[in-house]
Amino acid sequence: QVQLVESGGGLVQAGGSLRLSCAASGRTFSTYSMGWFRQAPGKERELVGSISWSGSSVYYADSVKGRFTISRDNTKKMVYLQMNSLKPEDTAVYSCAQDRVSVRWPRCEYAYWGQGTQVTVSS
Repeated sequence: QVQLVESGGGLVQAGGSLRLSCAASGRTFSTYSMGWFRQAPGKERELVGSISWSGSSVYYADSVKGRFTISRDNTKKMVYLQMNSLKPEDTAVYSCAQDRVSVRWPRCEYAYWGQGTQVTVSS
């Protein structure tokens, strides 16, 4: 059974930084691509970025490109989202997700989700 647990959210002022972590268990982590999503109140869930199973390829939404960085440590079964130059519009619940099928990129189909961590950016 796949479990994804996020941590690292909180309240930060605009221009600040946060690093989110996602701990995975249940499957061979190193063979699955991962994604970070966010959902703000009243808005649809948005893919923030994703990383291939090996970590060699990444994708970022235009809204975060140049500010956010995704990385992973397959030995620790962890994926990270470094968020810099945060803006009030980045306020949302951030969740990590795992692809349903192994060794697939970039057309991922996310089947497993964490519970999310709240990020609030004050102006």
